Amino acid sequence: MSQPESASAPFPKEKTFSSYNKEQGKIYAQVRRDYHPKVYQTVLDHHKSTGGGLDTLLDVGCGPGLAARGLASHFAHVLGLDPSEGMLAIARSLGVVSSTSEPARFEISTAEELGANLSPPVPDASVDLITASNAAHWFDMSGFWPSAARVLKPGGTVAIWTSGEIRAHPSMPNAAAIQAAFDEHQERDMKAYLEPGSLIVRGRYVDLPLPWTLPQPVVEFDQTTFVRKEWDPNEDFFVGMPEADLDVFEKVMATGSAETRWRQAHPDDVGTERDVLKILRKKIEQLLHEAGVEEGKEKMKAAVYGVLLLVKKKA
Repeated sequence: MSQPESASAPFPKEKTFSSYNKEQGKIYAQVRRDYHPKVYQTVLDHHKSTGGGLDTLLDVGCGPGLAARGLASHFAHVLGLDPSEGMLAIARSLGVVSSTSEPARFEISTAEELGANLSPPVPDASVDLITASNAAHWFDMSGFWPSAARVLKPGGTVAIWTSGEIRAHPSMPNAAAIQAAFDEHQERDMKAYLEPGSLIVRGRYVDLPLPWTLPQPVVEFDQTTFVRKEWDPNEDFFVGMPEADLDVFEKVMATGSAETRWRQAHPDDVGTERDVLKILRKKIEQLLHEAGVEEGKEKMKAAVYGVLLLVKKKA
């Protein structure tokens, strides 16, 4: 079961085909789980312990504003950037405020621009912490890292995380067969709608380009202090995970990038017996019933393999 990663992040090929409108953004925000406080605390602890300040937070590929909201109370100024107006409308509706009670700003910009297109633009060396949650796999990292080096203060931090591939938890009834059903769904129904970023998520960002792995390295960042933290499936990565009924499961899966593209390409099939997610759900129900689960009590339990990357700008 691969993670239904965000389709709102600033990856150029996504901006017209799977960027969310306001209604899609609303649904996304309603069903997507927020990250567990331990994720935010890990970011903050590392940032502060390595000399990072708490003046300005920049959340890039912010989507509906979950990470901005999760960290806002620690920063005097908060700015979220995303190319999707639908997502930004939801983020603005959250009423996110900073530690100084200043309303967070949510503006249209890509990861490569990092606010250079705004008026006024994000100033050079003005940002303490840059975050990107389940979004960086859509960035052009050769454009992102130089921009990050430009806007970050010396000693600032870039925190990038993803939930990685989400799989059927081994403790589920008929777990192996359910995982096989997911794998078949991905191969048969989603393969044509996958982008390279989806594969980077499955690899837990092992192949995500870092400043020192680019053809033209961005020397402002310190490779020697790089931290990669992986979440064990038994650790909390999301709030309210890993178990949900199949109604919630179906809604969450429908917000995924590949699934969003499929739905855009097959609008007449959405919600019908030809809907690939309906077909998958019926298969899961069948497998759970075969394992003795009563009708109406079907639940999905997920194993989440999250990862967090922490990169420091040289002081």
